[in-house]
Amino acid sequence: MTMRMILSLIPAVSYSSMDDAQQRSSARIAQAGLRATRQRVLVLETLADEPHDATAQEIYARLRQSGERVGLATVYRTLSLLGEHGVVDEFAHRPGETCYRLCGEGHHHHLVCARCHGVAELEGCEVDEWLAKAAREHGFAPTAHTLEVTGLCADCQAA
Repeated sequence: MTMRMILSLIPAVSYSSMDDAQQRSSARIAQAGLRATRQRVLVLETLADEPHDATAQEIYARLRQSGERVGLATVYRTLSLLGEHGVVDEFAHRPGETCYRLCGEGHHHHLVCARCHGVAELEGCEVDEWLAKAAREHGFAPTAHTLEVTGLCADCQAA
């Protein structure tokens, strides 16, 4: 019996050809236990350039404008995967769309402007004590929580 082995070569990301931003994106992906593929690095790098949050469609459009050949499905899958691994935060403040943002590390919450989509990170969680009490009252064992408060930022209120 003859056995055949098929070897599929996937181009690895070469650190020597990367700039600092690409290296940071690649390192952040690797720290999450994921392979830092070219597409993942491009998506994360593009999101990192966003001043606020962005949808998969917006990231895809920016990549296409810059001449990158990345499929829309790849952008969606990449953002979803990065969200699952805590590399990016996901927001549900736009009806029917998920928005993504590269946030600081560690547990935090967000104030999200409904008009300009600006996001303020809130460090230090004061929800834990209230949540523990509410969970005990209901016989519930929380494993995680997120808090996203939607409203209008000071600039949009003044406009």
